[in-house]
Amino acid sequence: MRKYIPVYTIAFIVLLSFQATGLKAQKPEGTIRYLRTQNWAKMMASVDYISKQQRERSMYMWGTRSEWKTYTHLHLNADESKYENSEEEAEPGSEGWSNRKETFFMKRNFKDNTLYDGITLLGKTYLIHDSIVPPKWKIMNDMKEVAGHICMNASLNDTLRKQNTIVWFALDMPVSAGPDRFFGLPGVILEVDVNNGALILTADKIDLAPVTTELDVPAKIKGKKITMTEYDKLIENQIKERKAAEEPWFWGISY
Repeated sequence: MRKYIPVYTIAFIVLLSFQATGLKAQKPEGTIRYLRTQNWAKMMASVDYISKQQRERSMYMWGTRSEWKTYTHLHLNADESKYENSEEEAEPGSEGWSNRKETFFMKRNFKDNTLYDGITLLGKTYLIHDSIVPPKWKIMNDMKEVAGHICMNASLNDTLRKQNTIVWFALDMPVSAGPDRFFGLPGVILEVDVNNGALILTADKIDLAPVTTELDVPAKIKGKKITMTEYDKLIENQIKERKAAEEPWFWGISY
């Protein structure tokens, strides 16, 4: 049986790790680029409420290609972070997100304990203002290197999306930031694995330099203002509708 480590013991583990590796913990500032890889075959395999024939038909729509790669960016300092899509091409022939008009950013202010997200969902833009409520992580006891940093893993079970997520957070980067909706650990999350490879986010470039306007959000943006609870309800309703129609729940929703 896998053992879990209480959060209050992490500081001691970090100290031991620094003594063993010679690392020095410091509040990071800069930009982390993540390679985002979606595997449609594995995403479809996790949809257990539709028939095998329907899953195969949906997969046929995507042809022989099962993986799609894009870049995303996480800008951060000791007090704030902002996650957004990148216009960089992750693979030959791709156009990144430069030609897409959807609003997407996730801002976290750890000092004020507030969040501000701008997300386009099913053609509508929502502006989410709320306090920060971190996911309910289970800290585990494995370690590995990601992008040159010693990381520890943690797990998260999302019963609504039926997703099991394993993340790796850097012991020497003590800021609770991370890509997408994953944050709230004692270090920056550098790698995310959802449903055993259905979605993988991994840091492939870390530029530690002062950030300024990178943390800004659009000054003039239109959208419906809602809370995180209201946004979660929208996701829940959409998933229920897709299930009733026996369609993949993530059509039109970020996986």
